Amino acid sequence: MKIVVIGHGMVGHKFLEQLQNQGASAEVAVLCEEPRPAYDRVHLTDFFSGKSAADLSLVAEGFFEGNGYALHVGDKAVAIDRAAKLVRSEHGRELPYDKLVLATGSFPFVPPVPGRDRPGCFVYRTIEDLEAIAACAREGKIGVVIGGGLLGLEAAKALKDLNLEVHVVEFAPRLMAVQVDDGGGRVLRQKIEDLGVRVHTGKNTQSIGDPSSALGAGGKGCRHALKFADGSELEADVVVFSAGIRPSDALAREAGLEVGERGGIRIDNHCQTSDPDIYAIGECALWNGRIFGLVAPGYEMARVVAHQLALPHPTVRSADGFPLSPAGRGTNERTAAAPLFCGADMSTKLKLLGVDVASVGDAQAVTPGARTYSWSDEVKKIYKRLVVSSDHKYLLGAVLVGEAEEYGTLLQMALNRLELPQHPEDLILPRRDSGGEKGGGIGVTALPAAAQICSCNNVSKGAICGAIESGCTTLGDLKKKTKAASSCGGCGPLVTQILKHELASRGVAVNNHLCEHFAHTRQELYHLVRVGQIKTFDALIAKHGQGSGLRRGCDICKPAVGSILASCWNEHVLKPMHAKLQDSNDYYLANIQKDGTYSIVPRVPGGEITPDKLIVLGAVAKKYGLYTKITGGQRIDLFGAQVHQLPVIWKELVDAGFESGHAYGKAVRTVKSCVGSTWCRYGVQDSVKLAIDIENRYRGLRAPHKLKLAVSGCTRECAEAQSKDVGVIATEKGWNLYVCGNGGMKPRHADLLARDLDTATLVKFVDRLLMFYVRTADRLQRTSVWLENLEGGLDYLRAVVCEDKLGIGAELEAEMAHVVATYECEWKKAINDAQTLKRFRHFVNSDKPDEAVLFVQERDQIRPANLEERRQARAARLGATAETA
Repeated sequence: MKIVVIGHGMVGHKFLEQLQNQGASAEVAVLCEEPRPAYDRVHLTDFFSGKSAADLSLVAEGFFEGNGYALHVGDKAVAIDRAAKLVRSEHGRELPYDKLVLATGSFPFVPPVPGRDRPGCFVYRTIEDLEAIAACAREGKIGVVIGGGLLGLEAAKALKDLNLEVHVVEFAPRLMAVQVDDGGGRVLRQKIEDLGVRVHTGKNTQSIGDPSSALGAGGKGCRHALKFADGSELEADVVVFSAGIRPSDALAREAGLEVGERGGIRIDNHCQTSDPDIYAIGECALWNGRIFGLVAPGYEMARVVAHQLALPHPTVRSADGFPLSPAGRGTNERTAAAPLFCGADMSTKLKLLGVDVASVGDAQAVTPGARTYSWSDEVKKIYKRLVVSSDHKYLLGAVLVGEAEEYGTLLQMALNRLELPQHPEDLILPRRDSGGEKGGGIGVTALPAAAQICSCNNVSKGAICGAIESGCTTLGDLKKKTKAASSCGGCGPLVTQILKHELASRGVAVNNHLCEHFAHTRQELYHLVRVGQIKTFDALIAKHGQGSGLRRGCDICKPAVGSILASCWNEHVLKPMHAKLQDSNDYYLANIQKDGTYSIVPRVPGGEITPDKLIVLGAVAKKYGLYTKITGGQRIDLFGAQVHQLPVIWKELVDAGFESGHAYGKAVRTVKSCVGSTWCRYGVQDSVKLAIDIENRYRGLRAPHKLKLAVSGCTRECAEAQSKDVGVIATEKGWNLYVCGNGGMKPRHADLLARDLDTATLVKFVDRLLMFYVRTADRLQRTSVWLENLEGGLDYLRAVVCEDKLGIGAELEAEMAHVVATYECEWKKAINDAQTLKRFRHFVNSDKPDEAVLFVQERDQIRPANLEERRQARAARLGATAETA
């Protein structure tokens, strides 16, 4: 089968993924009008927070090559020849098809306002649009968004990220008029204006032109002036239209396919158009008179079409509109092999400019007989409304602004027609029961197995329960197995509730013990050590340990406890009572390499180093025959040192002013930096100074896993801060703080935790973040995995770190202050202690090296000789033949 897909946006690519998952045997060609493959438009605003087009890409490496699909980027479809069954492209391609899938999406609607074509006026749709907006914003001061809906507020966030003064102009009397009612719109406006965005509702833009003399002395010297029907004007340098979308149906119209009166390609429940060999999915498709402007319905359409095209024979329909089975063509036998598209729920939960907004079902109470419950707290700026049936039994809709933690529960009640509690108002009122939880809610037991929990990836409660039955015991496991909560993340809390309930109800004993010696998690052991002021492993295992080998421990608990003790009390890891806990790297304060030698990694804060220190490193490397390497963390590593050489090499380095770089430890490693405003003409802050200050502050901090930090002097991101556990990016107003990114087996981009911070606040937040991670992470858990498994995710972490939700901020800061105050260079301490130096001998009773190990020079570095060379050397020393040796 030859399949041609026109359009490679989010929905078009989802169709290809579904086709692959179905194992369909087909020759697939894709025409993509944009200059790049599919990317995540839902998170398009993150482009202004530092994410690149590559970061937003939805296409896995090797996807097209591995499946044999042909992707033609930057080539627009210009005609569909239904008679010849081929598609013609702008570049002259003629692609024949058996089945054609239209995923042409939509285009932004620009009102016919005079002046809309002036330079500096944009739409907000593609990465190219964003690049043009950013370029214009660099020369401007004020940005205006025309349109106060979902996309309008997203565009406002983008302009705010570009450090413009931002105004939102909306024709309707409130923001998000489709999703929220008057009360919700009022609170939403208050929240957004508190963030520094000016809101103008009830404004009818008449034209965009040059600023007039009517502005008088109040004029701000901008490029444009928006003139409104009430006679007022508003100056702007950047104007962004976000007044809705229109389906891209021109190709379908020209090909003679049926379209709606107001646009959109008509489809049936199979997503087939008036031509049974042509399908339409996503925002270009009109089902039952409706266009679906959210990604989840588009994904469901993609799944429906992929299932049909993967059937052994193409689906055909009977007169009553049902698909006929391959064996029953010409009969009324129906097949259940292919799913149908029967519409989609348009409920949504978003965070707009940092404000939670959610809309469920009939939010506007248009259902006959509908009744409402409303609660508003204009002090905290929270608004909640329930829409219920006339008999008060069922939930029809809801509006949540400022706080949306009930969204998952309310959505499931509406979708599954679950009966309301006796007092429905308890679902939204802040009243708490004795256990600290809201009363009046429903348990996850009330949800049927067919309840759709994750709309982005079409994951039901039954699928989640099945994954738990097969062995998933954490939220991270469920994300990998089912993809639930792995896209927008809105269903994460509900997925967690199901996980906890199912594990308990199935009697699954989830053993979260650290090992056989401790019936506690790492987090519990941390608190036992901290609260009980326990200073040694022996004391901890005597008081809280169990099982065989009571006094010895094992290779799981000993390093974990050693790390906890170091994090809490910051004592030297090679003190006799601690040394036995360390793994091989910490035991020798150096990373063992695959050839049996060790690496020397001095600390170079911020990558800044003097010529004298460079000379010392070169001299030491030359003296001891070490291999040198400039690393990605802006340090110079020296490889090839033998155990007995480590103390003497480090003595020379310490005498020259170097410190341990902790490359061997689960600790803070490096703080990478660009040259910042010191040298770079684009730099807006002194990134080098901040990087040095941060590295000197957090050096030596022991943690569940290694930590890497970075500071970039501007949004060009030369220090790659967004790939680090803690990343800092300079803005003209201060610093943006990114958290929990890292490389490794599962690379993850960092998330924005806070923006435009002054240096003192930044350091306070990083103190809290790192100590909260040290307290709560599992053994050997990277920050990225920690955040993914943290209930409440980034929002909860922000509440703890930035808002001090748990009231432990001062405590975390004090713990970090202790670490900073008690810092000692581990190598300086080691070389000045005779007992510690003994561990670096090859033999207990001799300082001589092991002559049985021979090293040979290779490419200006030391490499261990091969086995035969070693045998020959040993035989020569012993006066024997190589064979007997």
